[in-house]
Amino acid sequence: MTNNYYLCRHKSGCRGAARSKKEKTYDMELSQQSIDALRSLVESAPQKMVVLSHTNPDGDAVGSSIAWAEALRQRGHSVTCIVPNKYPYYLDWMTGIRDIVIYKNETDRAASLIAEADAIFCLDFHTLSRLDALGDVVEKNTTARRVLIDHHLNPSSSFDIIFSHPEASSTSYLVCKLIEAVWGAESITAAQAEVIYVGMMTDTGNFSFSNLTPDLYRTLAVLSATGIDIPTIYNNVYNSFTEGRARLFGYVINRKMKIFHNGTVAHMSITEEEMRRFWFQQGDSEGFVNYPLTIKKMKLSAMFTEHTDFIRVSLRSRGDIDVNLFAQRYFNGGGHKNAAGGKSYLSMEDTIKHYEKCVKEYAAEGRL
Repeated sequence: MTNNYYLCRHKSGCRGAARSKKEKTYDMELSQQSIDALRSLVESAPQKMVVLSHTNPDGDAVGSSIAWAEALRQRGHSVTCIVPNKYPYYLDWMTGIRDIVIYKNETDRAASLIAEADAIFCLDFHTLSRLDALGDVVEKNTTARRVLIDHHLNPSSSFDIIFSHPEASSTSYLVCKLIEAVWGAESITAAQAEVIYVGMMTDTGNFSFSNLTPDLYRTLAVLSATGIDIPTIYNNVYNSFTEGRARLFGYVINRKMKIFHNGTVAHMSITEEEMRRFWFQQGDSEGFVNYPLTIKKMKLSAMFTEHTDFIRVSLRSRGDIDVNLFAQRYFNGGGHKNAAGGKSYLSMEDTIKHYEKCVKEYAAEGRL
């Protein structure tokens, strides 16, 4: 696709590229040209639209998708949210989540909706490969306008309108800013505010990670003013796990966590057999990879989760340790500076050996 409107802050030549590092960190600047292109699309006569998010959808993927879909429905469009596979069970309570079509469970219906769509919105992922098999379905629709709304590095250029903001703490925050820019903050309903808050909260570790800017807190004030119950939202997400998840966490921390490189690097792993032993459900291992970073001196943490055909690699870091680069170089992945992921097609044992070898190499380059 050509003639795309490309909004970015991470490549030279983009608007605001000459600003100071501090200003970039504290300001997310939306291109008026891109906003106008988006407004022209969404303020048109009613169309069929789909909102897609990535494989293993998390709180940010689900929250941003539901909120954006509702904004489009308010303008008369027929909109369906589609995800490749099931979202975590602790998000089941969210308003609108039952209307999401899961491609793995309703393959024909999802494919039909995408084939008939006039516009396809892609949220919280930067390339169609993050959709796995669903990405092939999207590729077959060559007439729909494609819009990317995302906060990951290095977006694909295969979109007509691109909102790419790696400096944004979450896609839900970006969606909120787009709704404000196109329709005004007063258009945000309590239902939208609730799911946006879930996305912002979960993608920032309950507002404890980086990219917590003054404008983010101003946005939280806008959401709060709609009357959402923030303590209840927190409890619904973080205090609704299963007994199996609690026991699995204890087992992984006690039996599977290895700390090395002078106490600065850790890794953990879960096999399919261990998942069955602890009645694993989608989302049960969410957040495990963050725990080693609570240890003093810890700089880098990895989590290896076994699947039928591959091992999922999750990486987290502190400060200036770039796990996006680490994931790209060693695990054909990517993400953010302090949170990234990838895949390994080796055995679990060989994946761990590979990781430990890569850590030594990364450290020898002065990157750790």
